[in-house]
Amino acid sequence: MIEAIGRALLFDIDGTLANTDPLHLKAFNQVLGPRGHVFDHARFSRELQGFANVSIGDRFLPDETPARRAAILAEKEEIFRTLVAGQVEPLPGLLALLDRADAAGVPMVAVTNAPRLNAELLLSGLGIAERFKAIVIGDELPYGKPHPLPYQEGLRFVGASAESSIAFEDSRSGVQSAAAAGIPTIGIRTSLSHDDLVGAGAVASASAFDDPDLLARLAAAMAW
Repeated sequence: MIEAIGRALLFDIDGTLANTDPLHLKAFNQVLGPRGHVFDHARFSRELQGFANVSIGDRFLPDETPARRAAILAEKEEIFRTLVAGQVEPLPGLLALLDRADAAGVPMVAVTNAPRLNAELLLSGLGIAERFKAIVIGDELPYGKPHPLPYQEGLRFVGASAESSIAFEDSRSGVQSAAAAGIPTIGIRTSLSHDDLVGAGAVASASAFDDPDLLARLAAAMAW
């Protein structure tokens, strides 16, 4: 099949492909709670959601050595992977959308600040790992989200142009990253409101991938 040159769909993973944020919140509280940092949903969405672990460690574990910060946050990720194993479900409409993109020859890329182990676990748990041409990991780049570099890398992998592509994000930092890369971005309302997502730079929002307005926008943008 000839791919649709110039167009691509780029997806964040956590909170976008599946609603995993409640499990991240629980894991962070298990690890950071005893160290004096307890998060409710609102604080999680402001201060943790979408941020790379290096920046989280800098902010919430300033008295620890860099190696110790990394170990503490690695423990958090182990807790998360234990919580998520066997219970991750795709957001409504996701699988049908991926089928449609495959049929149209539109390449898809996953772009995340999550550690690679987490990203691969979630994609394989959803049964969609093979759908993505690349997985871009923010921590493996000089800059993660909200810097535009992760999304710029995603575009580069598939030879797509920003203005002809669409990104899907659920966090402020993720929306900022994709929008700064010049990609029209749809906010997914798993954790944040329409106003929050549009305020961060999204062009629209949807509750899930079966939203009729979203599907109409995609059909027009992807010419399928």
